[in-house]
Amino acid sequence: MLKYANLALFVLYPIAWVAPLMRAGLLPLFGLSEISVISGIVTLWHSDVFLALVVALFALVAPMVKLGGLALIQFGRVPRRALPLVNGLGKLAMADIFLVAVYVTLVKGMGIGRIETGWGLYLFTFCVLASLTIGLLERQKEGDQD
Repeated sequence: MLKYANLALFVLYPIAWVAPLMRAGLLPLFGLSEISVISGIVTLWHSDVFLALVVALFALVAPMVKLGGLALIQFGRVPRRALPLVNGLGKLAMADIFLVAVYVTLVKGMGIGRIETGWGLYLFTFCVLASLTIGLLERQKEGDQD
């Protein structure tokens, strides 16, 4: 069952990357722009390439490498001793959720603009937490220790 849940995340993560994390606008009178993980990275790329690469690493690369590594372990292609390293990669994606939460808090606290969370934020958060849970359950399944 854990194998199939892990494989399902290969579909859910890309959906979360293009789904609206939030809708933001400068003033209440103007329309809100939808921001997704992908659109955020593209926007960052034009202003700060290094930060765009860091966000892409945390939001795109680390989760997929973790899912792939876990799938290889689950299907017996990689030894189980690699599980702690693979699970460590999943924790990197939590940094991305933290950055979004800080951004939402700052904008709401400053009172300059308007921001609404989108369903993509919840889907992305679910994917990260599901991935962490699957990794922990996989570790417990065989009695592995860190």
